[in-house]
Amino acid sequence: MKSDITSRKDIELLVDTFYEKVRSNPELGYIFKDVAKINWETHLPRMYSFWGSILLGEYSYSGNPMQKHIALSKLTAITNTEFSMWLRLFTETVDKLFTGEKATEAKVRAENIARLMMHNIQTA
Repeated sequence: MKSDITSRKDIELLVDTFYEKVRSNPELGYIFKDVAKINWETHLPRMYSFWGSILLGEYSYSGNPMQKHIALSKLTAITNTEFSMWLRLFTETVDKLFTGEKATEAKVRAENIARLMMHNIQTA
């Protein structure tokens, strides 16, 4: 039975499962592997803090993800196609693992983040 997102352990499960999907996705995987050359040992804990801060009020994240994504968009195309795929994979992951108020909030927040990032990339 699925439950809501209530703990750091839930955040880690969400982030780990989501990024496994991203890494194996033909439309997104290369961006992380070949363009951004993500170090997963540092990136995943940063994402735990990002989502933990948003959904659990941890206040454990510091950084400017907008600036990093704008810089990345100068190296490779990041369009509505990529953001739509990112959002679809995120939503599928949340729906597979969780149900409840925080799960719904996670999907709404992800949609807002994707929309804002896309807008800022297009106008940068």
